[in-house]
Amino acid sequence: MRLLSPARNAGLLRERDGREGPVDTTRTAWKLFSERAMTLAPTLPLVLLVAAAGLCAYTFLGYPAILELLRVVRRALPHRPQRLAAEWPTISVVLPVYNEVEGIASTLERILAIEYPAERRQILVVSDASTDGTDEIVTRFAPRGVELVRLPQRRGKTAAENATRSRLSGEIIVNTDASVQIDAGAVKHLVAAFDDPSVGVASGRDVSVSNVDDRLNPGEQAYVGYELWVRDLETSLSGIVGASGCLYAIRRDLHMHTMPDGLSRDFGAALVAREHGYRAVSVPAAICYVPRSSSLRREYRRKVRTMARGLRTLWHKRSLLNPRRHGLFAWMLWSHKVCRWLVPWMALPAAGALAWLAPERWWAAATLALGGAVALVTAIGWVWPEGRPVPRLIAVPAYAVSGNIAALQAWIRALGAQGTALWEPTRRGVTSRS
Repeated sequence: MRLLSPARNAGLLRERDGREGPVDTTRTAWKLFSERAMTLAPTLPLVLLVAAAGLCAYTFLGYPAILELLRVVRRALPHRPQRLAAEWPTISVVLPVYNEVEGIASTLERILAIEYPAERRQILVVSDASTDGTDEIVTRFAPRGVELVRLPQRRGKTAAENATRSRLSGEIIVNTDASVQIDAGAVKHLVAAFDDPSVGVASGRDVSVSNVDDRLNPGEQAYVGYELWVRDLETSLSGIVGASGCLYAIRRDLHMHTMPDGLSRDFGAALVAREHGYRAVSVPAAICYVPRSSSLRREYRRKVRTMARGLRTLWHKRSLLNPRRHGLFAWMLWSHKVCRWLVPWMALPAAGALAWLAPERWWAAATLALGGAVALVTAIGWVWPEGRPVPRLIAVPAYAVSGNIAALQAWIRALGAQGTALWEPTRRGVTSRS
């Protein structure tokens, strides 16, 4: 009787039952995958470009276009009548400061001059362990009703705002910044928004003012104008997804909810309001003038801090991203915040795809060259002498590119072991509008 070798016997068995062994199956699968990958490889750069362009177009054009469409449709729906307050509610104006000796006196004079009944207004200045004499200046305003709360050591802006909670007496809490000038009637416009019982947070309207010859900063003004337009559209639907840190008001019971020190209270205010069944709105008539830094480098550092805190705040309130529970608001939060923060990450593979296609596709080479020109303009804006007006041709692309690079660094800071830096107010100067 002839005996077969084990290998030959295994082969006969495979032929007999028509099945392959595990090793052969793995090899076959890998071969099929390799062939499919080689087939798709030439189209991968195009897929990356389309994905990046699609995300960018949706985030900055498609999202507001859909909001506008929904707003038009919603006009035909009945609106709930607003409740009119019998009298102005009591308010507490909270002003966190750190080493603001140069401008704190004029800031307090402007706050004292706002159009609101003095007997229904509390002004609280909370010093984040200032060391330059700011506290001494604030105490001079005590006879005029200004209260000082001093933190014994630096803990950051959110911690400073949290520290005032036990001292607040107002029904509405108005939060502002030492570097801004509040329009005389702005606070009344903010407070009037709470006549609608569905409103939990009311956000002011930032008007960007440059420190140079009182001109508007072209780059940031373009961004601020776009952002406020989107907020107006959101207000007409489900409400804004984040308030302006320069000026916003919030119901006392919502403000009393704890916000961890490393997070953003202004962004978090709108999220807390939504969690408790309220909405946040933008109030166009509540104007505050915000002097913008003429230094792209300083603005870049501010954006990194702001976005890193925003990312951590969103993670803290991540349940609001669930569309099953929060519907329209969850979609708005994804579109306005998450998609915008993801755009720079899509730009990186898109740049690589353009470089891959450039030798064979003229349009890819042209787009890559245009990107290089924008990078050069951004570099010029980065080294532009501080104090000199930046031409719009340089300011707008430089601001846009540096903002996206700042988002990349903010992601790294938020996801990494590096903690959020302590609050360091951007020294923008003080507005001098009459």
